[in-house]
Amino acid sequence: MQKSKVTKYIQNILPNIPEDWVKLTTHRLDIYNEDLAKTEFLEKFEKLYANNDHSAKKLAELPTAYDYIRLGHPLSSILEWYVGKLNALESDHIIGFSSQTTPLLAVLRKNLFEKKSTRVIYSENLPEHFNFELFRSVYGYEFETLQTKEGETLPDFDGSSIYITSKADLKDLKIEQNIDFLLSLQQELGSVIIVNGEKNAAYILEIQHVRRRETVSMTPADTHKLLHRLVTQASEENSDKYDSNLKKVIKEVQKITATSSKVLVGSCGLSMQYAIMMGLIDDAMAKHPGKGIRIIVPPNCYGGTNDQARRVAACLENVEIMDLPVDGDNDMVQSTDKVLTQAANENAVPLIIAEIPTNPRVEVPELEKLKEVLSKSRKTADGKAAVDPVFILDQTFCPNVQFCGEDGILSGIKVISYVSGSKFPSGGKCTAGYAVANQRAAELMDMIDTHLKVCDNEATSLQVEILAEQLPSMNQRIADAYTNTREFVNFIKSELPEAKINFVSEELAAADFTPSVFSLDLPTKGETAADRESYKRALNQKLINMMITRIPEESKYCVSYGQLKGCYWTIPATSTQGTTQEDDKDYIARVSVSPDLDLEMHKKVFSQFVEDIK
Repeated sequence: MQKSKVTKYIQNILPNIPEDWVKLTTHRLDIYNEDLAKTEFLEKFEKLYANNDHSAKKLAELPTAYDYIRLGHPLSSILEWYVGKLNALESDHIIGFSSQTTPLLAVLRKNLFEKKSTRVIYSENLPEHFNFELFRSVYGYEFETLQTKEGETLPDFDGSSIYITSKADLKDLKIEQNIDFLLSLQQELGSVIIVNGEKNAAYILEIQHVRRRETVSMTPADTHKLLHRLVTQASEENSDKYDSNLKKVIKEVQKITATSSKVLVGSCGLSMQYAIMMGLIDDAMAKHPGKGIRIIVPPNCYGGTNDQARRVAACLENVEIMDLPVDGDNDMVQSTDKVLTQAANENAVPLIIAEIPTNPRVEVPELEKLKEVLSKSRKTADGKAAVDPVFILDQTFCPNVQFCGEDGILSGIKVISYVSGSKFPSGGKCTAGYAVANQRAAELMDMIDTHLKVCDNEATSLQVEILAEQLPSMNQRIADAYTNTREFVNFIKSELPEAKINFVSEELAAADFTPSVFSLDLPTKGETAADRESYKRALNQKLINMMITRIPEESKYCVSYGQLKGCYWTIPATSTQGTTQEDDKDYIARVSVSPDLDLEMHKKVFSQFVEDIK
């Protein structure tokens, strides 16, 4: 009775779900309470279920779940809730992934730190991305494998047992008591991992955090498909044009970046970055055995980048983090010179990650000087030639700048460039990210490709289709959005000259650095530093609230950038810098402007804001 009731309810809500649930890639902060992100959505959804209310209106009023789409989203929450209801399990014990291998890596990571043994069990031939040798040799994980026949009694094991299968029925799970985790492979859609029993509940947050930092949840579109499959038993026809769309994406990316490099497309910017990181570590281990590896990363950059780099280093004895201060009073060129000299002195392999322009202060270093510093010959402490750095460049804010071209700004240095696809490449329609290399780094791309595949983090078919549609118009959208942004910035300067605005100069814009994002440090007052900070934060919120309430059809409280329409507002310290150390956070407003918005209305509301605070 319970199973038929819950299945009927899911059947009824599927036609009524808000379009945003399938298509939105970043969370709406106006209906998002981070402290309750993992509970509030399902608590309110459970009430709708209890009342058998599946109206489109009530579904649309539900708060944002998790944080589109890496940690999870409304549809992944519903999938996990549904599978839980069908099997008398708590919903948080069921976790959906776009990747098939990353849930396994999540368990292995937890057990690495717990110094706990792991047994990987399977009865079928696993997909080739389950590369156990690489998981041991490069990722640093230890585990046993056991291939059995279905139904065979499993020997006792002192540790965690994870069973991998494509045959599990999510509607009627039968998990043996001595299986701690069931990893259910869902064909092209990804996987679902089931955490078995309260004794393993401590793994849930760890598994969710791996999903947030090294991959994505099962995408909204694929979760939607799986829910339909579960309630209808139907397997819809796939008109898959993946290969032809991928060729279009590769052609467009090579044209945009002026490269002939291999083009890799990952499920999101962070999954692309993870492949770059692990690929370069693999390469360093092979070419420089025994040497330490230094991941050099700005301490106040985007929280996902910062957190991921530190998580990688925590797993590997020969990998350490070095801070690269780049924003505010710090100069990227001087900082880079200093840390590379230190890495050389330690005879280590330096891998530098940096954003250009920086986020959120939109700063661009003196590129000729940066090039000099990156290409400088250095010596180890004993006078031998130091290993040259690889520069891993996040150019999400300016994907039109041809850093990696043959005559690119940083030619002569090994450069891997990547871009988050949820921004300009897709216009906010999907999260897929891509990476290219300049000629000096081209040979590294095969190794990066290997790790993108073993983590099963390649872009989905739909993501590639969206990129194929959107990339041809990207550079024009960037130009149009920059024009709007410059006009808005100039207007704010004239209306509120005492505000500090971080945006590119006219000279940098003439050199193709045309972002459409700026940060706004509002004027403040107060007797003490704490008073002034408190006043400024309240003012930030007042401005954002005015914008999103007066222009609700265009202004959103959201962390997006490069969207097709409207204007998005956020406070980096409370969203994108969530895991950054408190002293390095920026409590300023970040504004991203699209090529299509009612700029005059935004000016009008800003003028009203200025009147209110004077």
